Amino acid sequence: MMFGRCHQLQILAILMCVELLSVSACARSYHPGARLSGIAAYYADKFQGRKTASGEVYDKNQFTAAHKTLPFGTKVKVTNLSNMQTVIVRINDRGPFGDRKRIIDLSRAAAEQLDMIRQGIIEVEVEILEMPEKQAKKSES
Repeated sequence: MMFGRCHQLQILAILMCVELLSVSACARSYHPGARLSGIAAYYADKFQGRKTASGEVYDKNQFTAAHKTLPFGTKVKVTNLSNMQTVIVRINDRGPFGDRKRIIDLSRAAAEQLDMIRQGIIEVEVEILEMPEKQAKKSES
């Protein structure tokens, strides 16, 4: 029984390493001009005032967003594909989690600008406009 448990832990450790490597490989392949397509949602009001993964406090009136792997500080243009409305946001949180089709969670202000409040979720295109200086240098090397 002990060998089985040890073996399970080794497999879990290997899977975690593979996941970390794939996330960091994805992050390095991002560059200004890159485009991603998927589903966007927006933060519920209950998150107002809570800390984000970057350490900032979430403010629903700011143009910010969560992405799983883009570096904090990255600026992206989000286009609502049903009405072609756009908004520029800064990545300051991690997520969305759960649904693989969701690629970005937006602040309430950004969601309002995209006219998506009624729908709750929409199809979007996300274009990377600007990356933080440290990340841009890593991508070039």
